[in-house]
Amino acid sequence: MRIGEVAERTQTPVDTIRYYERLGMLPKPGRTASNYRAYTPGQVERLNFIRRCRGLDMSLQEIRALLVFCDQPQQHCRSVNEVLDEHIRHVDERISQLRRLAKELRELRGVCRSPGTAADCQILNQLRHRSSAVRKTASSGRRARASHG
Repeated sequence: MRIGEVAERTQTPVDTIRYYERLGMLPKPGRTASNYRAYTPGQVERLNFIRRCRGLDMSLQEIRALLVFCDQPQQHCRSVNEVLDEHIRHVDERISQLRRLAKELRELRGVCRSPGTAADCQILNQLRHRSSAVRKTASSGRRARASHG
């Protein structure tokens, strides 16, 4: 199969396929007599594996670690679980960070009670002059609630 066919079949841009080849994650394909890349079904399957892992937001390093087990199927898969457990911890931390960000944005949005001109916009003023004002307000609120709780 030529690279265009692989790209279409796997919905992967040609440049991305070449990138994975350069990184050594996807073995370099053989060449046809006319010097076109010729991919095997195994290479397409491996590319699909990489794409699925990327769809799960795994890093290239994590995918490389998993590919070792694909290439050495006789190995114990305990380390596969460790890779996934670490990725889950990373995702959980990012979710926590995104929740804090959403809260901060809601608090910033709450600064605007009655929209007017941009010159008088409290949101813009907060962003311009007090980059951490919303955070300080949120922290103060947490401390106040905690002391009354």
